[in-house]
Amino acid sequence: MRYKLLGRTGLFVSELSLGTMTFGGKGWWEVMGRLGQGEADTLIRMAFDAGVNLIDTADAYSFGESEKIIGSALKSLGLPRDELVIATKARTKMGGSPNSGGLSRYHLMDAVDQSLKRLQLEHIDLYQLHGIDPLTPLDETLYALDQIQRSGKVRYLGLCNLPAWQVMKGLAISERRGYSRFESIQTYYTIAGRDLERELVPLALDQQLGVLVWSPLAGGLLSGKFSADATGPDGTRRLTFDFPIVDRPRAFRCVDAMRPIAAAHGVSVARVALAWLLAKSHVTSVIIGAKNTEQLRDNLSATQLALSGDEMKSLDEVSALPQEYPGWMVSRQGQDRLQPIIVP
Repeated sequence: MRYKLLGRTGLFVSELSLGTMTFGGKGWWEVMGRLGQGEADTLIRMAFDAGVNLIDTADAYSFGESEKIIGSALKSLGLPRDELVIATKARTKMGGSPNSGGLSRYHLMDAVDQSLKRLQLEHIDLYQLHGIDPLTPLDETLYALDQIQRSGKVRYLGLCNLPAWQVMKGLAISERRGYSRFESIQTYYTIAGRDLERELVPLALDQQLGVLVWSPLAGGLLSGKFSADATGPDGTRRLTFDFPIVDRPRAFRCVDAMRPIAAAHGVSVARVALAWLLAKSHVTSVIIGAKNTEQLRDNLSATQLALSGDEMKSLDEVSALPQEYPGWMVSRQGQDRLQPIIVP
């Protein structure tokens, strides 16, 4: 397991992280997984023993049950707190009142306290916005986050699923007002869904933000277990909850390209898809979730798979994004400035 700095911070996180959306199975979240305390304990122990130090959750996952399970696991397993990076999120509505969700100061101040209580922790290492709130002014959200971090309840701030312009706006406001800044973005990214490379990756590189990847197998679609006609193993999430949105023809072209590579290495297609992500220098950590030890063991083994230059090239080509404006114009106009200057 390799470790990378989270953005411009001095915090090291493992290249693979453990996602916990499968913990709890309360309400409609059961389509993601229904793992109880014992099963979750086993996965957390396995991930930790493999070198994973980042555990990612959210207050919304099974309406707080995932956080509760993690908190109990950390206690019962006796894992060293100073060797773990615990990340959670807030934004989703957690109750019936009008103010039980969103990114208002009112809600965030309450949400962080509730997450700490469920996790049985004194502080959260990475506190992330779980999405946009079109009603709350960004200034209010950033002020609340700054106060929360200064209180010691949170050590680093991150965000998920925001467009690039809004991320940059938040960073600019924080710099101007002296607030604590975002240090990471958590975003959907797969070999079959490379949309973030248009705006978010250049932004992350320019502003030194860590990139945490969620759903690296596109909800299981890139596991190699599905065929192009959408048939797959019974009970899989894709058959009951078709998310995230994927361009299926593109996805299955990628799967077809990964199959011979997987066969040549004697590994699963899923492992190839993860190895492709791990080879991208702009990726800080890939969040993997699992419903059983077999899945987790296979995903963890992706760190041991090194794809050759030719294999990466073939996968990059089959998954390449179609050019869009202004991208193709930026590329064309920038070439002359990148050429070496020769003075006769």
